[in-house]
Amino acid sequence: MKIPHYSKIHNRFKINGHHYDQGDLTQVAYSFIKEGDSFEEVIGVFLLDWLDASETIEVQTSGSTGKPKKIKLAKQAMVNSAVRTGDFFDLQVGAKALHCLPVDYIAGKMMLVRAMILGLDLYIVEPKINLKWPQMRFDFCAMIPLQAQSVLSNLADIKTLLIGGAPIPSTLKRGLLKGATTVFETYGMTETITHIAVAAVHESTSTFEVLPDIQISTDQDDCLIIEAPHLSKDPIHTQDIVALKGNDTFQLIGRKNNVVNSAGKKFFPEQLEKQFVSLQSPFFFTGIPDAELGQKLVLVVESSSIQENEIKELLLSDLGSETNRYVKEVYTLEAFRYTPTGKIDRTATVAML
Repeated sequence: MKIPHYSKIHNRFKINGHHYDQGDLTQVAYSFIKEGDSFEEVIGVFLLDWLDASETIEVQTSGSTGKPKKIKLAKQAMVNSAVRTGDFFDLQVGAKALHCLPVDYIAGKMMLVRAMILGLDLYIVEPKINLKWPQMRFDFCAMIPLQAQSVLSNLADIKTLLIGGAPIPSTLKRGLLKGATTVFETYGMTETITHIAVAAVHESTSTFEVLPDIQISTDQDDCLIIEAPHLSKDPIHTQDIVALKGNDTFQLIGRKNNVVNSAGKKFFPEQLEKQFVSLQSPFFFTGIPDAELGQKLVLVVESSSIQENEIKELLLSDLGSETNRYVKEVYTLEAFRYTPTGKIDRTATVAML
């Protein structure tokens, strides 16, 4: 595959249907900063950073491989990622892409990079939960689950949709299966410059397939190790426990630091959350300290109306009596804490109990 230099803006690149060359982009960036809305100001700053003489961009991590921090990514590595995404999804020059993610984080930044490098016609809308976009057909878009849920009835406008940043809830997945949009769940993080693997949502099990030139393995704890020289000179060690299904496929089991050890039995909250499909409200399983059990497995639900006995009936139905007996408490909260990228902030939410 031919990889352009990061300094080369594709001559077919457009924003909102208007062509901009490299010189024009500087003026667009200043216009966004001086006259734009707050989300456009961030876009303007990123464009100026991309067009300057530095070979790197500073980005904020989400904490997938450790504590959130600022790191520097090579612009050329970001281009390498963009080109491989374009090849994997067969994005043609001139394809229309919808940009609805905040550019504060890597996913929003990479939508801009893909458009500039691949020559896409990028339509930018405010990155809020209840999205609104021009009435037209889009070839490509990326969203977080909360956004996809809010616009489920309008997704026919989008040919290929990537959903990342947080696991796809069972209720959303059922809705996505009814539509004609081709939907992929993504796996990645800031350190891998967004997704390095995708799973087709229509499949019965979420088996992730890695993108070209990605090597995967596991450590002694079955945590995923990613080797991608075009993205990072060093292997990336994650905290995600996986089951390798082949040289280029894996299933995600759960986060190492989320595992609940109750009376010597290990529970993976993410696996329980996939099984618990009957509850419509946001929820998660977690462990809290217990003098006898070490940790006790509890369920936390975002709701101000559902009754505990209703929840317990659903638990019994979906998890079965053997697993259900380990769920020692059910808590309800009117509102969870969420990260800026749409994930439930488990630690902050548990602290509210």
